[in-house]
Amino acid sequence: MPIRPLPREHGDIATSNAALIAGKPRPERLRLTEIFHSIQGEADAAGWPTVFVRLTGCPLRCTWCDTAYAFHGGTWWTIDAILADVARHGARHVCVTGGEPLAQKRCLMLLTRLCDAGYEVSLETSGAIDVGAVDARVRKVLDLKAPGSGEDARNRWDNLRFLSPSDQVKFVLAGRADYEWARDVVERHRLGQRCMVLFSPVHGSLDPRDLAEWILADRLPVRFQLQLHKILWGEESGH
Repeated sequence: MPIRPLPREHGDIATSNAALIAGKPRPERLRLTEIFHSIQGEADAAGWPTVFVRLTGCPLRCTWCDTAYAFHGGTWWTIDAILADVARHGARHVCVTGGEPLAQKRCLMLLTRLCDAGYEVSLETSGAIDVGAVDARVRKVLDLKAPGSGEDARNRWDNLRFLSPSDQVKFVLAGRADYEWARDVVERHRLGQRCMVLFSPVHGSLDPRDLAEWILADRLPVRFQLQLHKILWGEESGH
């Protein structure tokens, strides 16, 4: 599924200026890279038809990042327009992702509006930004960065106290050193007793079979996962 161009009329400057001229408050907006309908490839909602709302921008630069196209650019959309576009797909599940979605403060407002509209909402976040204000109805997927990402120093460990049983902690691992680091983090913070823990190999870097065998050998309380969307569509964007 190719990326759909984002129409300017969903959040352009002219619309906001017109509101100001009319004496109305400026509509709340977010910068988006894309909205698309696909199959959720990760976490506990894997396999469900899902609408993905990909916000633009990220303060991290992970070595294995596969969405660098979302670092810059994008188009301004009002939150009302985002909800209208999500609704037209007819899916129950919505995933707000990035980039790093929480880098835009109005992401919190979007998450609440999606929950109020009755969607099953998940948030994919790096864990480098405070998640304490995220709506409790949202399933947080906290992507803790292993050393192989080059961004492990950015992990905000205080975020672990905001985890609920419906949340997930994800580790994307590039090799044995990353695995051993993640294993120690899981044990030290007793993550398996707090929420679902996901171990995933970096696509094309770590052999999935090796990771599966390490998990079994150490009897870790974690869930092995592959990126289902990459099995289906490879590196094609918009999935």
